[in-house]
Amino acid sequence: MSKKTAIVTGSSTGFGLLTVMELAKSGFQVVATMRNVNKADTLLEMAKAENVLDYINIHPLDVASPESIKDLNTYLNQHESVNVLVNNAGFAVGGFCEELTVDDYRKQFETNFFGAIAAIQAVLPFMRARGQGRIINMSSISGRIGFPGLSPYTASKHALEGFSESLRLEVKPYGIDVVLVEPGSYQTNIWSSIDSTQLRPDSPYHSYMNAILNTIEWGKKNHGDP
Repeated sequence: MSKKTAIVTGSSTGFGLLTVMELAKSGFQVVATMRNVNKADTLLEMAKAENVLDYINIHPLDVASPESIKDLNTYLNQHESVNVLVNNAGFAVGGFCEELTVDDYRKQFETNFFGAIAAIQAVLPFMRARGQGRIINMSSISGRIGFPGLSPYTASKHALEGFSESLRLEVKPYGIDVVLVEPGSYQTNIWSSIDSTQLRPDSPYHSYMNAILNTIEWGKKNHGDP
């Protein structure tokens, strides 16, 4: 019996890395994708320690790049099936709407929203042909509730949630499940982009942003273990 294949995007750290490990330990052949494969050392060391190195294949993927998605399509044609896709790739743009550019929002959506759609479109033909599959989209509590200073990220996750609900109904007749995961605050590197938010020197939002960052910093000790 052939091994089931799972694809995980954004797998160099955090939830993505741990998801790859759990899938490999469960017997999946895992395609662990990341923008920079030079960042795979931690994953490979962990896989070696857990004796699942043979179950993991590292593959470069930038979900925001059409050329990279095209390369993924070519790569997937070498596989008999694709059983699971975990859309984990993402990052957070911090800042206030008045001081952000529309391009800041576009950049956020290119990865968190359009990148997820591109990965899904790559695997759907495989899943539909076999009449089974599972697509797991990593959303966030920010996909349900808005937060100040995070409107690009929050908007992208709200969009992902609405898209996922519609997609679930589209592919359900073909035996494909769509799942949303909505974590709260966990100890992952998603906070690095928020912590490094830069405001204009004359920004009227300095005191507001400092209060937000202080609250985040204070709460980190209580963040969950991914």
